[in-house]
Amino acid sequence: MLKRPRRNRKSEAIRSLVQETQLSVTDFVAPLFVTERPTQAIKNMPGILRHNYNDLIKHTEHLVDLGIQAVALFPCIDSCNKDELGSYAIRPDGLIPKTISLLKKTLPSLCVIGDVALDPYTTHGHDGILQGLDVHNDLSVQALAKQALTLARAGADVIAPSDMMDGRVLAIRKILDLHGFEHVSICSYAAKYASNYYAPFRSALGSSLIASDKKSYQLNPANRKEALLEGELDVEEGADMLMVKPALSYLDIISDFERTFKLPICAFHVSGEYAMVMASHNAGILDADHVFLESLLAIKRAGASFIFTYAAERLLENNRLERAINTAQCSVAGQL
Repeated sequence: MLKRPRRNRKSEAIRSLVQETQLSVTDFVAPLFVTERPTQAIKNMPGILRHNYNDLIKHTEHLVDLGIQAVALFPCIDSCNKDELGSYAIRPDGLIPKTISLLKKTLPSLCVIGDVALDPYTTHGHDGILQGLDVHNDLSVQALAKQALTLARAGADVIAPSDMMDGRVLAIRKILDLHGFEHVSICSYAAKYASNYYAPFRSALGSSLIASDKKSYQLNPANRKEALLEGELDVEEGADMLMVKPALSYLDIISDFERTFKLPICAFHVSGEYAMVMASHNAGILDADHVFLESLLAIKRAGASFIFTYAAERLLENNRLERAINTAQCSVAGQL
């Protein structure tokens, strides 16, 4: 035989030379849950905590020591602060604005990403404002733009609208620019699918839907072209980065985005994708670290520039990523 592909796999040194995809600690954004209550474990997400906003500083300093340079904040809001309009989302003294201010004061070089959506703040659990049983797009966009401005004033480096309302990127860009925040980036959840993989996340937020579902604004999992349309519109409206969520079940969408758009592509390795692996690990079925490395490599290989993942801290603390980088070989290969 003239062609023997195994020649390029015959030793670790050669495999290192020809490896196409590399993972780095700088590829990761750590999602963090914040609460005003005492820090507590999240039952459905083993190893993940809801951090009291004061405790969060120490934890984030630990993440920075591990090499993580960016975090994304998600609030667990007390029910007394929720209403039908999600009004607490725009309060400058609210949980997330004061957490952002504290983080930027303590760790000024850290990239802090502020999520923009109303579902953690509303009594009905939707990402926007309800009129009857329908989420009213334009009223929601007005509220989301105000929320984005509140987060920018607190010091957020990146605004990440996850609501999937039409036109919200343009509205956010306009209000940020109008108030002198031209430097604040927008990472748009351009293709956020109506997914069952979000269940542990919603539990962690303490957010539940009272009426209907989110299928009227989040994408149909059956659709591919629609995601490209959403991405194109967000690019036109001024997004600086585009996100695909979830990640593993939508690798084709990540790949489509990477080929089509000239912006950085982000993927969200979501709570359900994390929780399934941890449940299998705790049952003795899978090795979580090996599976997480393989999963994150797949997301990066599909075209993601960076990844939101709950697994980052675990992999770094266990030195799994460092070993993978040092050998330029995902350690899962030895398990196959």
